[in-house]
Amino acid sequence: MKFFLNKQVLKRLVLNKLAKFSALILLPVALLVGCGGEDKDAAMVQQVVALQSSDECHLCGMIITNYPGPKGQLYSRGINGNMRFCSTRDMFAFIVDPENQHNIQQAYVHDMAVTPWDHPDEETYIDAKLAFYVIGHGKKGAMGPTLASFSKQADADAFAAAEGGKVYTFEEVTLDLLVSMNSLRTHATE
Repeated sequence: MKFFLNKQVLKRLVLNKLAKFSALILLPVALLVGCGGEDKDAAMVQQVVALQSSDECHLCGMIITNYPGPKGQLYSRGINGNMRFCSTRDMFAFIVDPENQHNIQQAYVHDMAVTPWDHPDEETYIDAKLAFYVIGHGKKGAMGPTLASFSKQADADAFAAAEGGKVYTFEEVTLDLLVSMNSLRTHATE
């Protein structure tokens, strides 16, 4: 017995198969595109928050606005909201902790080239991952030595020439470097 399909039935079968195949291909792509949108939306929401006089450091619990020097703020996966730090040193101590380092989404620090050391202006935050840091200078932060942060390497170089210390990028700041800050400061100010 011969089985004949007319053109209309054959066309319907082919289109049905193509639709199923397309759905299998396009669904994962759509899901991936949707996931990417969440990161973009999160980045838009992850902005600097003005510090209040009662805000406490996420790491040490000290009142942030009571101390001089650059401050830090960041967002991390798994933690709702913005984390605020009384110094760039405390922020980096959180960042370089192996449990935290891969979860950092966005971080901000003050640009000390455009704001006074004793009371950094809330309008001068910059992307911490793009900043330059001077370690080993003589200026005090919340708990002693801290990282002076700058948006431009030329400003960081000028600060290091005037105050002592060495310039580092975000990626160059390690736990060993943070631990050695007290001895670096001593050598820079001798």
